[in-house]
Amino acid sequence: MPSDDLPLTGVTILDLTRVLAGPYCTRLLADLGARVIKIERPGEGDEMRRGYLQLEPGRSDQSTYFTRVNAGKESVAVDLARPEGQAIVRDLARVADVAVENFMPGVVARLGCDWEALRAVRPDLIYCSISGFGQTGAWRSRPAFAHIINAISGLMHLDQGDEPAPRASNLQAADVLAATHATTAILGALLRRGRTGRGAYLDVSMLEALIAADSVTYAAVLNGGAEHGNPRPGMVVARVGDRFVATQFVGAPQLWPRLLAAMGRPELDRDPRFDTSEKRRTNWRALGPIVEGWLATFPTAEAALAALAEARLPCAPVLRPAEVITEPHLAERGFFPTVPHPARGAVRVTASPYHVDGRPLGPRGPAPYRVGEHTRAVLGELRGYPASRIDELERSRVIEAP
Repeated sequence: MPSDDLPLTGVTILDLTRVLAGPYCTRLLADLGARVIKIERPGEGDEMRRGYLQLEPGRSDQSTYFTRVNAGKESVAVDLARPEGQAIVRDLARVADVAVENFMPGVVARLGCDWEALRAVRPDLIYCSISGFGQTGAWRSRPAFAHIINAISGLMHLDQGDEPAPRASNLQAADVLAATHATTAILGALLRRGRTGRGAYLDVSMLEALIAADSVTYAAVLNGGAEHGNPRPGMVVARVGDRFVATQFVGAPQLWPRLLAAMGRPELDRDPRFDTSEKRRTNWRALGPIVEGWLATFPTAEAALAALAEARLPCAPVLRPAEVITEPHLAERGFFPTVPHPARGAVRVTASPYHVDGRPLGPRGPAPYRVGEHTRAVLGELRGYPASRIDELERSRVIEAP
């Protein structure tokens, strides 16, 4: 899509983020057309440069993790521990529309780039803080990663079900949901600024984003109801042949009669254990094996899926990631675009999970290949630093400008 057609063309983001929640937020904004200036530490840069999987033999700063969530951004390497570095960030804030950070609460104040410091130089700045527990409250200073938030949110307990102990999850939901909520709040603040001229301070909590993603339990327990974790009533994952099949018959009232018709078991609707949705929930341990037993009568997963689809019941095979990336559906949607990479030629990444004007939104350029790759160009272009000043800052190691 041409840059002029993108919703955020002309918007500049000052990106003070690292790891996942913050960088995913600014990656979404970049895909929407914003110019994202990513501030990295000289030398090491974003910690996730050293993650899995490395793209270039002999180097440890080119992970696929980093490339995916930082595609389309420009890297400026600044030592925020130095007063001169903090002054550079304030200079960049003068020409930024939005600043995003995801340090632990209190850190940006010590680094001289908190809301108060940056709005002093750009009064209508939109400033977004993403943190594990929010900027206020007794837990505000606790370190947070998705695994920790998953544990303390109650969702790890709900997922445990009949297993002997809770377990870690591969789903980085707390980070990605917080990033998405932050993006939404930023877009809303930009609209308000266009209407009123006011900036905004936004406080986004990973914990609250994850709790808000629960569908049943919190709405119930807040009002005196019971917890509903695994096994989830009405949601089936069953082995059929050499594969697993997922289906469900809750979420819409017509699914239960469709299931009974497909199974040829209309009498179950008159069974006193199952004749209301609440009873089916309460007696799920009796009902679940009946549905799984029916699915086990099919010779293959494909046959079971065909029967479920014919009955208009939601269903899917349980796929591995290596299978997902080869699916024609996602290829047609353009969800796995490539970005250029000096050593690999091209690297596959994910697109933003929405289309605009009928077209997928992917990154408009590669991830920064080296820490501080764009330092010289950004400081010269956006703030008018003369080359001699940039050379001086580099010699004193306030910046890195390879």
